[in-house]
Amino acid sequence: MAPKVKKPRTSSRNPDLIRGVGKYSRSQMYHKRGLWAIKAKHGGVFPKHDPSPNLRPFKINGVPLRRVHQAYVIATSTKVDISGVNAEKFDDKYFAKVAEEKKKKNEGEFFEAEKEEKIELLVAKKEDQKAVDAALIKSIEVVPDLKDYLAARFSLKAGMKLHELVF
Repeated sequence: MAPKVKKPRTSSRNPDLIRGVGKYSRSQMYHKRGLWAIKAKHGGVFPKHDPSPNLRPFKINGVPLRRVHQAYVIATSTKVDISGVNAEKFDDKYFAKVAEEKKKKNEGEFFEAEKEEKIELLVAKKEDQKAVDAALIKSIEVVPDLKDYLAARFSLKAGMKLHELVF
């Protein structure tokens, strides 16, 4: 019996799939575009063309105000009127962590000081979240079934081909 000759391994994968499904250029993620978050729980709305895209509203899809990398987002053709949303203050400075000076503290100050500062930041961010949600929900409720569309979880079933889907 002759020994088997090993064939050189060729990649049978689709090069588009190797680069990643759903990685769209920033030109497709323009103002007012509806988005599906691939790794997050639900989709959202892309309100501002910014180096750090954000998904909203929290009350519908549970995605808070935060930065989401464009690699984890699929652009859709759904548009939402967000003219009532003031998104000017949501930039990299808003989402950046505050650099703190390290100080030596005694036991009593160690736990109490950090809690008070974090509570103030959380209250301010919750106020911003409520303001954004109020404006977005008004425009989302005007369009029938848009609330259910944004709240739906993205999934593929057997026989569904991602490249043939139209969002």
